Amino acid sequence: MRPGLLVTADGAVFAGEAWGAEGPVTGEAVFNTAMSGYQEVISDPSYAGQVVVMTSPHIGNYGVTDADDQAAFPYCSALVTRALARRHSSWRAEGSLNEYLRRHGLVALSGIDTRRLTRHLREQGAMPVAVGTGDDAAALTELAAAAPSMAGQDLATGVGTKERYAVPAVGPSRARVVVFDFGVKRDILGQLAGRGIEVEVVPPGASADDVVSLEPDGVFLSNGPGDPEPLTGPVAAVRSLLGRVPIFGICLGHQVLGLALGAKTYKLPFGHHGGNHPVRRLEDGVVEITSQNHGFAVDLWSLCDGEAPRLEGLPGPDLLPDRVQTAFGVVVPTHQNLNDGTLEGMACADVPAFSVQFHPEAAPGPHDAAHLFDRFGALMGMT
Repeated sequence: MRPGLLVTADGAVFAGEAWGAEGPVTGEAVFNTAMSGYQEVISDPSYAGQVVVMTSPHIGNYGVTDADDQAAFPYCSALVTRALARRHSSWRAEGSLNEYLRRHGLVALSGIDTRRLTRHLREQGAMPVAVGTGDDAAALTELAAAAPSMAGQDLATGVGTKERYAVPAVGPSRARVVVFDFGVKRDILGQLAGRGIEVEVVPPGASADDVVSLEPDGVFLSNGPGDPEPLTGPVAAVRSLLGRVPIFGICLGHQVLGLALGAKTYKLPFGHHGGNHPVRRLEDGVVEITSQNHGFAVDLWSLCDGEAPRLEGLPGPDLLPDRVQTAFGVVVPTHQNLNDGTLEGMACADVPAFSVQFHPEAAPGPHDAAHLFDRFGALMGMT
């Protein structure tokens, strides 16, 4: 087995064994707390430009299958694990994770002390790293130090579709939805199509006129990678569509909707990545276990006078404003992250639009949030 190294931008060195392609590659290191779904994580376009560190120690034990891919190929820069399984066992498996890594030319390291690396990222924040084979830590240190921050990067334009395409409804057609592709996952399209919705997927730079010409019953703003604030074109398009057609956004789409409403966004210290994040529904206090993958958040306090309260003790609803006034009417927070109190969902009271920061299509065990697609259907008049 070849030796491999991961070196952070602040000079921390982690040694392990190299799998897959040789590298070197750079990217922002983030840790993911999911205990399963590694193939869905690797192939999620939202991880473009990032090095994924899995905190679950044993990865690859059930192999891979084409049905689990969320895109045509992996989008993350590299995969880092404590132990990568040398054998897999599952009736669904069509190959091993190692074969998958090699086939797609993805850099990977195993044997890394992922607990130490995760603690480092929690304390110092997500940061650029360099990953490669060999033992030249000095060269990797230079690469990591020169790698750009995720802040300010428009990565969605690079991963979104370049041409419009259609996904037919499963069964009789009940509605038509236009999906802005900022890095959409296949399971999202499946959730829509499976509810009898005809889907038209458009590039991230599609204009409001492009969307209206398709005569949709609703507009969906997809997940995606990078900083939302450089997406001035999509934000302007969504602003023009607000009040004209029902809108549902998730992940990056939630942030784009927030910007269209006039709010600001900000970078989280190390983001939310995993399949087990608790989120409180503010209307009734019910807690849903959610799948998440994002490094930025919407700041509704930016639409208020005064400063946001500081987190002291357990996160409570008082960390979010009760409601805010925008150019499109009142907006209310609907969901809150129970780990850090950040906004996880919002809804417009005066126009048909809502969004969540997590992934309701993902089902790492619970299916707590899948009902949000039905809520979108109801907003479009589906019965």
